[in-house]
Amino acid sequence: MARATATNNALPMDELSALATGRTTDLFADDIQRHSVYLREQFENRRVLVLGGAGSIGAATVSLLSTLGVGCLHIVDQNENALAELVRDLRSRQEGLPVQDFRALPIDLGSPIMRRFLKDERPYDWVFNFAALKHVRSEKDISSVLQMFDTNLLKPLQCWRWVVEMGAPPSYFSVSTDKAADPVNLMGASKRLMEHMMFCPEGPMAAAKRATSSRFANVAFSNGSLLESFIRRFEKLQPLACPRDTNRFFISLREAGQICLLAAGCGPDRHIVVPRFEPQADARLIDKIAVAFLRYKGLEPQIYHDEQTARDSVRQDLLRNRYPLLLTDLDTQGEKSCEIFAGPAEELVEFGMKTVLGVRYRSVSSKLLAEFIREVATLIESPSTNLDKNHIIEMVSRVIPEFHHAESLQTLDQRM
Repeated sequence: MARATATNNALPMDELSALATGRTTDLFADDIQRHSVYLREQFENRRVLVLGGAGSIGAATVSLLSTLGVGCLHIVDQNENALAELVRDLRSRQEGLPVQDFRALPIDLGSPIMRRFLKDERPYDWVFNFAALKHVRSEKDISSVLQMFDTNLLKPLQCWRWVVEMGAPPSYFSVSTDKAADPVNLMGASKRLMEHMMFCPEGPMAAAKRATSSRFANVAFSNGSLLESFIRRFEKLQPLACPRDTNRFFISLREAGQICLLAAGCGPDRHIVVPRFEPQADARLIDKIAVAFLRYKGLEPQIYHDEQTARDSVRQDLLRNRYPLLLTDLDTQGEKSCEIFAGPAEELVEFGMKTVLGVRYRSVSSKLLAEFIREVATLIESPSTNLDKNHIIEMVSRVIPEFHHAESLQTLDQRM
């Protein structure tokens, strides 16, 4: 892929994000600027429902949507504290919150209360879905795996059905993940199944006016991310930890909102939008970012390879103007050695953008997809059923033949 270059239309990137991305301006700003009129036409005076809108990526997208003249912006998220912070942030900006019908609702999107709420509202023109369990560590046990499928598949589908009960099916966007491309873990597979659920011609969401998704890189310092843990560990005088010799692509929170907006408003129907990244030029070593973070804090890293030694050395290292950095092997369950945004059998397509490409959707059997959704729902509703993870892997592989689960004795929860 050709490397994208940000232009003078870009806003300055905050210093911490720049440490991770290696850029000082927004990657997608040029495409946002060039298509600003079209984007506004897509959303102006429209009724927009955002699911999981208080998380890092959802909030970044909401911030952009709120400036496009939307007539209605309803944000649903179970995290009441994050919703409160989102509202404070939007109303504290220089431009304020120029949306007449704005609501922030602490509702479970798959609950009967959500259905009650929707029945009292007029139909929406757009639905954005950011609700997800997004960590590979979520596959550590059967209960966590089932919760992941419930959150990433069943609840959004239930909510979609309730939305359609209200009137004409709206346009739909749901964020995906780079881990959905040629998946090796159940989290990535759950998002690949979500793409099938959205795009399959005879699938459960085939009636959507238009449907798009986006896979993209790690969002620097987003909630729950490894880079955010650098901030939290430093605040608590705990060692930093990261895998050694591991390259990853990073985008800022604002860039995450921008690519979601481009995918929803400008992406080809039934396509997945991905960034144009060049591995040699754009991938960043995570341990180098950790070093840069510590130097940003005025300290030099002291490298350790043993957890207990690193924990015991914090105060001693600080006396020498140093800070412990634990480097580990990349050997935990479900990890990829490198990131990709399109699988080997997927086709990348141009659609008039400098910084992003489309991934053409490759369909699966709607019958197999429906059987998988029914079987997962049955497993969730029948706690007495004996179940192991291999059975889940077999179920997924029927729908996604390219799924090859990467097993390991180590999990992220066993690491500092």
